[in-house]
Amino acid sequence: MEGVDRLRGWPVTLTEGPVGLRPLRLRDVRVWRESRLRNADWLRPWEPSNPETPLFRTGLGPYVSMTATLRREARQGLALPWVVTYRGAFAGQLTVGAIVWGSARSAQVGYWVDSAVAGRGIIPTAVAMAVDHCFFTTGLHRIEANIRPENHASRRVVEKLGFREEGIRRRQLHIDGAWRDHICYALTVEDVPRGLLTRWRRDREAAAHGGAPHEEV
Repeated sequence: MEGVDRLRGWPVTLTEGPVGLRPLRLRDVRVWRESRLRNADWLRPWEPSNPETPLFRTGLGPYVSMTATLRREARQGLALPWVVTYRGAFAGQLTVGAIVWGSARSAQVGYWVDSAVAGRGIIPTAVAMAVDHCFFTTGLHRIEANIRPENHASRRVVEKLGFREEGIRRRQLHIDGAWRDHICYALTVEDVPRGLLTRWRRDREAAAHGGAPHEEV
């Protein structure tokens, strides 16, 4: 199967300064549960209505089920499920899923971050690392991020990274009890020939010195 061959490098751990991506592990269950419960109000408006990952159940079953599903999809070449870390501690999740091979070679990225460490550039850095891995190691061509119009914080992540806005997908996902519209953002490998992380580093440095983001050349 092509997807399995393409994910031969998985599992993989990636780091950029204090930000890390490492594979989801069963032993993360307690810190995951604590973080999800503490961040329930923060996450509820943006979370898919999915019985596998409810926000308010205190048992370990939902996490075990989710982890088993994602690890199976990784073995099948359909997902790359990471934990986001910050200074070595659990800080959220990032999953590249819905991988399609053949003539598409596309996927979707989703993420959440603990509110205690939000606003520190953690998720943009994590997304940049994940996208580069998908493009230049896994061999994907296109990555999408589908985000509710009201989710301004998540939209800022992909806009900072230069994802292209491609329009509204009407009632795309069941979120917080109803079918919700999403804005489709996307990047292809041609958009970042030198890597998204390189561009993100450069733009952060320019912003820190009062300059404008650089255009890709």
